[in-house]
Formats: sequence, structure tokens, C-alpha cells
Amino acid sequence: MQYNKGLVGGFRQVIAEEGAMALTTGLGATAAGYFVQGWFKFGGVEFFKIKTVESIGEAKAWENKTLIYLGAAAAAETIADIFLCPLEAVRIRAVSDPEFCDGLADGFSKMLKTEGVTGFYAGLVPILAKQVPYTMAKFAVQGSVADMIYGSMGKSPSDLSDATNLGISLSSGVVAGVASAIISHPADTLLSKVNKAGAGGDGPMFTRLANIAKEVGFVNLCTVGLLPRCVMIGTLTAGQFGIFDTVMGALGASKYHFHNPNE
Repeated sequence: MQYNKGLVGGFRQVIAEEGAMALTTGLGATAAGYFVQGWFKFGGVEFFKIKTVESIGEAKAWENKTLIYLGAAAAAETIADIFLCPLEAVRIRAVSDPEFCDGLADGFSKMLKTEGVTGFYAGLVPILAKQVPYTMAKFAVQGSVADMIYGSMGKSPSDLSDATNLGISLSSGVVAGVASAIISHPADTLLSKVNKAGAGGDGPMFTRLANIAKEVGFVNLCTVGLLPRCVMIGTLTAGQFGIFDTVMGALGASKYHFHNPNE
């Protein structure tokens, strides 16, 4: 079945041909996977960011804040993806073959029996290729945009109300989401295909990925489905940063914000 009528047309076609419930296929694995990933990712970035600042000092951290964002995000995402990959494999299989399983637990059991543990990690390389650059861009862009907004206002987060800080998190999150969606889209396209049965033929993972990339074409890898992905990821990322900051505030904690110790 081909869906090539745009975002709204795609929704209508899926509902017309498969029913509204088709839109929820794989929802359990998606929710579980990205909850676990988000837990490790957002918490991990803060952990690695703070530990780096403690190690090198605030002055050097201020001078190298972009590199710290990138490094902390890469480390946190790598750890998160090890936990995400099995859930993502089940999700993609459930979406591509609705008859494959009846729920998340059933999907795990069937994949383990038919493909073994390695089946859960068939998509690890493309997940890392997609998620690590995606997360590096997301946190670096969000942090940089937020810093620019605070700088233009001549204020620090502690000088502003919770509502204003939340607005800055949301707006910078939208920009970060769009940027990271564009960067990670080619790898996301490969990931959506490699977990499908028989995709890319036989052979090692890199051979299969190369075959899929050749079949799809470079331009299509970069552009097909990009607009709805930007809309979805931009909105989702804004929500993620907004929720994270709100939860941190409710717990009496706050994110570490880089600042110039000489000012």
C-alpha cells in the first residue's frame, strides 16, 4: 500500500482503508520505548553536563558550552538507545505487519523465538546513526537558542517567572526539533525499512542498509516524509523540554545553565 497524498491525505487514506485503530498500531511499544529513552536521555544529558562542568570549571565550560552540549547528548543518547532498540524493533514489526503480535509482551516473545536476541538489535546501527546526531542537534540547538533569548533579554533564568522560562523552553524546543528532524531524517527512513522482513536482502547489516539506500535514492532519503516529521518532532521536542523543565521545577531542581563567571 502506498501513502503519497501528503500528511492530511495520508491520515484519511489510512482511516478509510484500515480503520481509525490502525493509527494506534505499535502505540504500546512506542510509548514504552520513548519513555525509557527519554528518561535516560534528558537525565543523562544533565548528568554528563554537570560532571563536565565540575571537572573543567565554569570558565572553561562557558568557553566550550556547545562542545559540552554535543558530548553530553551523544553519551546520553548512546546509553538510551541500548534500552530503546528492542522496543523499537517490536514497534516497527508491529506496524509493518499488524498480525505479527498481540501487544508488546507477545511481540517480544515472538521476536525472541524467531530471531533470537540479535533480532532486537538489527536496527541498532541505524538507530545510533539517527538518534545520536538528532539528540546532539536537539540539545545543542535548544541550549544555544535559549541562551540567545536570555542574552537578548539581559536576564538569567532565575530572574524570570516560571511561565516566562517555560515559554523560552517551548519556543527554543520547536527550533531544536525542526533542526534535529532534518539532520536525522535519512537515517530514520533507513531505520523504518531495515526492520521489515526481507528488507535489503541477505547479508551483513551494512550491506542491507546500502541496498536499501540504493533502492530508495539519496533525494528520497532526505525529503520523503520530511514535512510531517518536522511538524511532529518540532511539537514533540517543545513538549519534551517544557515537561522536563516543569517536572524539574516541581521537584525543586533546575537545569544547569551555562554562564560567564567573569560577569
